[in-house]
Amino acid sequence: MYPLHVLLGLLLLASLQAPTPAAGATTNTLAAGQALAIGDKLVSSNGKFALGFFQPTAAVTSKSGNTTSSSWYLGIWFNNIPVFTTVWVANREQPITDPKLTQLKISSDGNLAIVSHASPESVVWSTHIVANRTTGAGTNTTSAVLLDTGNLALVGSPSSNVTLWQSFDYPTDVMLPGAKFGRNKLTGFSRVGVTRKSLIDPGLGSYSVEIDTSGVVLKHRNPSVVYWHWLSGGASTLKLIPILKTMLQSNPRTKGLIDPTYVNDDAEEYYMYTSQDNSSLTFVSLDISGQIKMNVWSQAEQSWQAIFAQPADPCTPYATCGPFTTCDGTSPPFCDCMESFSQKSPQDWTLDDRTGGCTRNTRLHCTTSSEKNTTSSTDVFHPIAHVTLPYNPQSIDGAANQSKCEEACLNSCSCTAYSYNSSRCSVWYGELFSVNKNDGIDNNSEDVLYLRLAASDSPSLRRNKGKSSIGVVIAASIMGVGLLILMLLFMIWRKKIRWCGTPSYDSQGGFGCVFKGALSDSTTIAVKRLDGARQGEKQFRAEVSSLGLIQHINLVKLIGFCCEGDKRLLVYEHMSNGSLDAHLFQGNAAALNWNARLWDGSICRKGLQPSSDYIQRNCRVPCPRVAWGSSYYIES
Repeated sequence: MYPLHVLLGLLLLASLQAPTPAAGATTNTLAAGQALAIGDKLVSSNGKFALGFFQPTAAVTSKSGNTTSSSWYLGIWFNNIPVFTTVWVANREQPITDPKLTQLKISSDGNLAIVSHASPESVVWSTHIVANRTTGAGTNTTSAVLLDTGNLALVGSPSSNVTLWQSFDYPTDVMLPGAKFGRNKLTGFSRVGVTRKSLIDPGLGSYSVEIDTSGVVLKHRNPSVVYWHWLSGGASTLKLIPILKTMLQSNPRTKGLIDPTYVNDDAEEYYMYTSQDNSSLTFVSLDISGQIKMNVWSQAEQSWQAIFAQPADPCTPYATCGPFTTCDGTSPPFCDCMESFSQKSPQDWTLDDRTGGCTRNTRLHCTTSSEKNTTSSTDVFHPIAHVTLPYNPQSIDGAANQSKCEEACLNSCSCTAYSYNSSRCSVWYGELFSVNKNDGIDNNSEDVLYLRLAASDSPSLRRNKGKSSIGVVIAASIMGVGLLILMLLFMIWRKKIRWCGTPSYDSQGGFGCVFKGALSDSTTIAVKRLDGARQGEKQFRAEVSSLGLIQHINLVKLIGFCCEGDKRLLVYEHMSNGSLDAHLFQGNAAALNWNARLWDGSICRKGLQPSSDYIQRNCRVPCPRVAWGSSYYIES
């Protein structure tokens, strides 16, 4: 039997080498000593929400189908719907690149942390609470619980009601029912929502929403530009909740479903809404475009339905389409590039990331001479009418008319546009943002922006080139049609069989052309049209009077004839292999096999014998002997 100290040593070694127990697939709690790895998840007790590691995926219109990020994140999502929808992301700015070595667990100091076990071991993300949650015996009692509301709470112990940290206090771009959105007046803590960068990048995007001392503020983050504001307190706030309730009650999809509230006391100020139907799925989001939207899940459509948006005009957020773009809020897609500009990154645009905007097709032609202190440019200006003018205009004093204003812009190589209105000259340097078209609803601007372009990109120049190009295309089309007609005529002519001579007479006279045809019973025939008034008539009479009476196995049979006016036609049985002279003298004729050659030679020999009665035999009238190769025809 082993000594006691040896057994204790073996037990200690086994405990050090034992793997960390994983959280169960159906549990909603992660306790100290447990770990959540890739493929594991916590599920709320009602089954509505799940927490785990995920890769963002977006369904975009492309040949490759869905687009998936290469990075991993820890997040919470709706668990029982086919459309993967996250409501909270932990490590927005710290994506995981090596998921196999990454776990979520309660650290030794009581924090919930994403830990990478790569060498060296590092903390990817943590709740960063200060208190060290250990008992007197040194046991960590902290637990993470995914509640039925979708809130991830860090509690002192599984049985404790004390919340040390919760995801509802650190929203991403979504607010769920029961979550407070506002600020603590005593501590100064404020809950801020920030848009994601794109459909597959949950990192910090361009827009944010928060409640500060002045009220609800929507703004562009960098540069900081406030584009929508709702004042706190007073009559405006008292009106907001009734307006929201009226809007929600008027829509059948939200009637009796959502109840918004507003609280403003000495301790805190916040907005919150609750759901009257626990089986329904709703959330409020700050969209990538900078709009606040109320979303409701449609079981019938199996998709999210946006009930309303604020601001109502999607073009209101600053730079929502990126630089050198125009925005038209009447119908999607709202964003488009300016004249002679193209999307800087079409792939980013498909993922709703338009921060790169558009870029010039052709660089401006502008040079500056430092010695002479002069600027030379061949650039032109293209008017964009009925738009809001871009942000940050610079006024030019002394420009008495539009020509002077245009000249002032051309004299600076960094000037990209100008506007002249009511004797006021404004110019813009660098990128142009928030050029929104007049939609007759929220935007009624009648201003005209003159966009600077390279001369080769001028629309009027392209139209002139287009006219000449159209002329060339028309001429080429006419020539093409003419050639096509000639080719068709040639093909029709090729289908006609032209034999110089007749099936049984000397071909040197060239009395007409022979055409291939068919009778109503599908019998293939050869129809000879006789040319020339005098010679044709003579040939016609000779053929009808002789071949019409002859019945011989080796002579072409005259089936019939036609005589109408000066037209003369003779109808023969068709010989598919043509005349013998074609096979003897034409290089492109098909070669005859030896049986055909011997048979043809035998027939010709008999027909050429002066004393032979081969042709004469069984003929009712005398038959002339013809020795020309074109007089002999070969059947199939």
